[in-house]
Amino acid sequence: MKALRLFNLVATTAFGLATATFAASAARPSIVLLYADDLGYGDLGCYGATKVKTPNLDRLATESLRFTDAHSSAATCTPSRYALLTGEYAWRRKGTDILPGDAALIIQPGRTTLPGMLQQAGYATAAVGKWHLGLGNGDLDWNKDIKPGPLEIGFDYSFILPATGDRVPCVYVEGHRVVGLDPTDPIEVSYKKPIGNEPTGKAHPELLKMKANNGHADTIVNGIGRIGFMSGGKAACWNDEQMAEVITRRAVSFIEQHTNQPFFLYFATHDIHVPRVPGERFRNSSQCGVRGDVIQQFDWSAGEVLAALDRLGLKQNTLVIMSSDNGPVVIDGYTDGAWKNLNGHTPAGPYRGGKYTAYEGGTRMPFLVRWPERVKPGVSDALICQVDLLASFASLVGVKLPADAAPDSLDMLPALLGASKTGRDHLVEQGGPLALRLGAWKYISPAKTAAKRAEPAR
Repeated sequence: MKALRLFNLVATTAFGLATATFAASAARPSIVLLYADDLGYGDLGCYGATKVKTPNLDRLATESLRFTDAHSSAATCTPSRYALLTGEYAWRRKGTDILPGDAALIIQPGRTTLPGMLQQAGYATAAVGKWHLGLGNGDLDWNKDIKPGPLEIGFDYSFILPATGDRVPCVYVEGHRVVGLDPTDPIEVSYKKPIGNEPTGKAHPELLKMKANNGHADTIVNGIGRIGFMSGGKAACWNDEQMAEVITRRAVSFIEQHTNQPFFLYFATHDIHVPRVPGERFRNSSQCGVRGDVIQQFDWSAGEVLAALDRLGLKQNTLVIMSSDNGPVVIDGYTDGAWKNLNGHTPAGPYRGGKYTAYEGGTRMPFLVRWPERVKPGVSDALICQVDLLASFASLVGVKLPADAAPDSLDMLPALLGASKTGRDHLVEQGGPLALRLGAWKYISPAKTAAKRAEPAR
């Protein structure tokens, strides 16, 4: 009997250690967030699109838990990104609407953030791609150190577009410095008045390779009118056609450099946002015009990241999430033929509205979760929101959040991993007016742009 008890004790201990080892490994996956810009619920093949080809994301979907009721917290980019990184609804804070390109950083250094929390847990963290959360403290000098920024709120590495592709300055910022800046040709930026001698789209429409409305007809860079005025920095200006390749290469490089420790990559692509300027290999590649072309370009970018995980043997224990910051928009400042060439494609799928609206099309997002070690592929109808990633990831890696951190972020880890079919019981969304999702219903508060109403969300 003593021998049997000893055997049972040893066996139980060994099993416990093996289980604990597996749990520790499974609970600390690397995390990749593929975050598209203006990608709608109906824009991918795995969500019903037929006029665009998205083989990489469709393949990802077959290996993922695919959500049908996942949401951004807002129908525009800056507030969605703010909520995702802070766990706080942006409408609670003034100054978190769509930012100009010279805005100060709207996330206060020192507060709990998604990357900061993971950094605390031992993760290497990186932000690559579109930022649009402000930089500096105001009155930023683009020719000197640019801070505070991503590195001050929890990212170890950053390679970013300061705002959006249609806003100046049209340069990349790596860490604290503009990439490729010639000190003899300093950058100056203004959102108040014209500066320098660069032509504007308003004064010289004949120089534009893409017609634009007056809001996108300030300084011309690469033949495209932008929002805001910029002079200097010619050697540092990005090439729009090469943007997807440049930022994708940086994202893959970060993964390659961190194969021996858990990492968090926030890869926020510029596609599908305007100006839509696909690289040569994607030009005229879809069946629904230039907007379809840049969707396929986004699919390529995602595919390169996924291929790197495969090549480096990281797929099994990497949690990959793919989503978008807000719903789709077709006409948005430029005359690029996107509307004329939709060819039956429905960017928001079966839902009403899109970007800028409080309707379902404004916030209901494609949302894929792949983690081969823990997540069984399938479909989930659970109501979830990107604002919940901070609390959910904290639960995943065993970090206890301070009491005042992430006030709107709920621990939805069981739903995200497919262990529960139940998500949130309610969700507040921002799309001009605020809206409340409760079960299958949505209430949209009174505003100039929306009548008081309650209507089915599905």
